[in-house]
Amino acid sequence: MTHIHNNVRVGKQPQAKAWLLRFVKDWTLPVAIATGTALYLLFAYVPALEPAASVCGPVCEAVLPLTIFATLFVTFSKVDFHLMHLERWHAAILAAQGLCVAVLTAILTATDGGPTRMAMEAVMTCVIAPCASASPVVTAKLGGNLTAMTTFTLLSAIATSVLIPAIFPLIEPEAHTTFATAFLQILHKVAAVLLLPLALGAIVRHYWHALYRWLMGTPDLGFYLWSISLAITTGITVRNIAHSHAAPSLLAAIAMLTLLTAFAQFRIGRAIGKAYKTPICAGQAMFQKNTALAIWVSFAFLTPTASIGAGCYVLWQNIINSAELWQHRRFSAATQGGDNQKKR
Repeated sequence: MTHIHNNVRVGKQPQAKAWLLRFVKDWTLPVAIATGTALYLLFAYVPALEPAASVCGPVCEAVLPLTIFATLFVTFSKVDFHLMHLERWHAAILAAQGLCVAVLTAILTATDGGPTRMAMEAVMTCVIAPCASASPVVTAKLGGNLTAMTTFTLLSAIATSVLIPAIFPLIEPEAHTTFATAFLQILHKVAAVLLLPLALGAIVRHYWHALYRWLMGTPDLGFYLWSISLAITTGITVRNIAHSHAAPSLLAAIAMLTLLTAFAQFRIGRAIGKAYKTPICAGQAMFQKNTALAIWVSFAFLTPTASIGAGCYVLWQNIINSAELWQHRRFSAATQGGDNQKKR
């Protein structure tokens, strides 16, 4: 009896481990968000961990750019640069973004200072920001066109470098900077993140065949690297919100408005994508934003309070991404199940 009981107990451990691994794999993004939030709260509110927090904080901020770089390098290594070209949906998404920016500019120029203006500035940073550098990672995971999405990411970076210097002096005249200076600052920040991993990815694809084959044989590596950067970003976001001096009512308003903004941009992108038969790419292109740049823009041209919007947007866009991935897994499982029944 003891021998049987031990076998049952030992048998349950591999099952529990397999279930845990499956859960983490299926819900990587929510797990990353929860992990980043929990770790920040743990280090911030447990006095015994204060010495460790003073060390871990700077380490995480130093590691974050490395994880983002590694994510993009892995992803761009799989891009066929000969297939990169402009598509009609690229122009449609950029036009839709420009229209949204124009509407928000009109609202901001007609709005005096105060909480309402701060909330609308937070929304503006989430709309005018370029497409997220890591958006091709999720697009590929969802079955979208990695090459087309990479092309749009580069276009979006250039478009934003023009939009921000052109628009922000209208809504914030006290932001004393020339168009050329702001253009070069923004382009430098975006290009530094995009172009180097893109160039290294091309080198690996064409000249380092052993590494390229290994990367191709590890299809989810970029996604998991990105989840690490998401956990760190979430912790930093929660810290910034917790240390904000804004009134709770303003924080709640910004959180709600940025949630509506994320959902609206997602639906607009999907609608445009359906017209051009590429809903996955267009949806991600319109709504998945480079929130790190949006936060920098807030501090450089607007107010620190506006940066809270981009911080909240990090959470909303990844919750939407998680729902997309869940739906994609569900659809894939149903399709495979149907194919298996037909074979029988």
